[in-house]
Amino acid sequence: METLIILLFSLAIILLIISFFSKDKVAKLEEDLEQMTLTYMQDMYQLKKKVKIIEEEFVIGDDPLPALKAPQPTATFRDSEPIHEIIKSQVLSLYGQGLSLAQIAKQSSLTEEQTLSVIEQQRMRGNEQ
Repeated sequence: METLIILLFSLAIILLIISFFSKDKVAKLEEDLEQMTLTYMQDMYQLKKKVKIIEEEFVIGDDPLPALKAPQPTATFRDSEPIHEIIKSQVLSLYGQGLSLAQIAKQSSLTEEQTLSVIEQQRMRGNEQ
C-alpha cells in the first residue's frame, strides 16, 4: 500500500513538472483571437473612412449648384485671404445638409461668393479624381 502511495505521488510530481514545460494552447488561441479582432477593427475603421469620403463625394456631386452671380469688381482684403481648411470642411458639411448659400455664408463667416468658390473647388477636385 505504501508503494502505491509513493508511486502515485511521484507520478503526480512528474505530471506537474511536465505541465510547466508544455505549451499553453489556450494562450495561443487568445493571442490569435486578439490579433484577429485588432485586424477586424482596423479594417472596419478603413471601410468607414472610405464610405464617408464616398458619401461626401456623392452628396457634393449630385446637388446642382445655383447659378453664379456676376463677380464683384471690387475685392476686399477678406476676399484675398486664404480660407482655412476647417472652414472649407464646415462649408461642405453644411452644403451636404442642404442649407442655402446665405445660411452657409452666415454660419461660416464667409461671403456667398467665397462659399460658392469653396463648393466649386470641391466639385472640381471630385471630377479630377
